[in-house]
Amino acid sequence: MLASHADRERAVDVLRAGYAEGRLEQPEFERRVARAYAARTLGELALIVADLPQGPMPQPALVPQMVLPRPKTNDKAVGAAVCGLLCVPTAGLTGIPAIVLGHVARDEIRRKGESGDGLALTGLILGWLSTAGWVLLLVLTVALTW
Repeated sequence: MLASHADRERAVDVLRAGYAEGRLEQPEFERRVARAYAARTLGELALIVADLPQGPMPQPALVPQMVLPRPKTNDKAVGAAVCGLLCVPTAGLTGIPAIVLGHVARDEIRRKGESGDGLALTGLILGWLSTAGWVLLLVLTVALTW
């Protein structure tokens, strides 16, 4: 069901109460308020306030209760994890793509409210370990040839 202006204001009131109680930090509060004003459906608003004591907002009595969808997993986070895991069989060639995809994915996850932060972090860690291994190997090779 499409959300009305009053529904959005109720969601923002719940966010303000959560912020006043110290349940939300300033940047998180501002991101959620922006998402609340941009929300088109009651389901989106319910997701924004679901983890706060005053939420989720009650659904109208005429609308049957629905199961809230899980946030979409970020595709770049999946790519980062795959590249990170492929660092071993590719001898580290996928380390730098894992790092780049991991950083881009974590930024998108924060902005869009998607899931997959653990996948992005896995790709980042494995990518950095692979890259550090190559740098160490290069330094040792140069040091031993001198």
